[in-house]
Amino acid sequence: MFEDYLSVIAQGIPTSLLLTFASLLIAFLLALLFTFILAMGNRWLKSAVNFYLVLFTGTPLLIQIFLIYSGPGQFEFITQTPCAPIRATSACWLSNAWFCAMLALALNSAAYSTQLFYGAVKAIPQGQWESCAALGLSRVQTLKILIPYALKRALPSYTNEIILVFKGTSLASTITIMDIMGYARQLYGTEYDALTIYGIAGGIYLLITGIATLVLRKVENKVLAFERFESK
Repeated sequence: MFEDYLSVIAQGIPTSLLLTFASLLIAFLLALLFTFILAMGNRWLKSAVNFYLVLFTGTPLLIQIFLIYSGPGQFEFITQTPCAPIRATSACWLSNAWFCAMLALALNSAAYSTQLFYGAVKAIPQGQWESCAALGLSRVQTLKILIPYALKRALPSYTNEIILVFKGTSLASTITIMDIMGYARQLYGTEYDALTIYGIAGGIYLLITGIATLVLRKVENKVLAFERFESK
């Protein structure tokens, strides 16, 4: 029975991993953009980004998933828009459960990642800013040099965000996504063996996060090797 349960639930692993990868990719790109905007100091753009950060870090991820998936369904132009097989419209994307889950995870992760990256930018020693200014570099040129440096500093914290996004994919099952948790919920609906079924699902999450943590720690040690060299 254990093997049968495991084989069913394990079918959701590719979906969970793909959802994690897509969400993290989009979140990382958005976080870079928002960090750049915050560092540039434009008043109106900075206010807009800060509002976004408050919105997505101040509300639960589950609510964000429900709003993005179910919210657009309140508008007729979305529910009545036909989805072409070749050229899908934005309305079609918003009616797709996988896309909505990915979008919610990406927007949520981008908010937290922006806080990490911008915090690392603000922590850059003043001397490095002054050095760039002495070379006659503009604000944009300075940020192009210093932001990659800040990202390296933020890596230990960002690796935790990667793990959190993977675990957050379990909430996607609430909108019919058949990931690890989706198959577990479906199996429980027929077998009613909560301890075994959810225990297996938890074990899969634990195993994957454990492997990911080990890999990410090795990446950290390699990327941050320059700090150990500087301290000698």
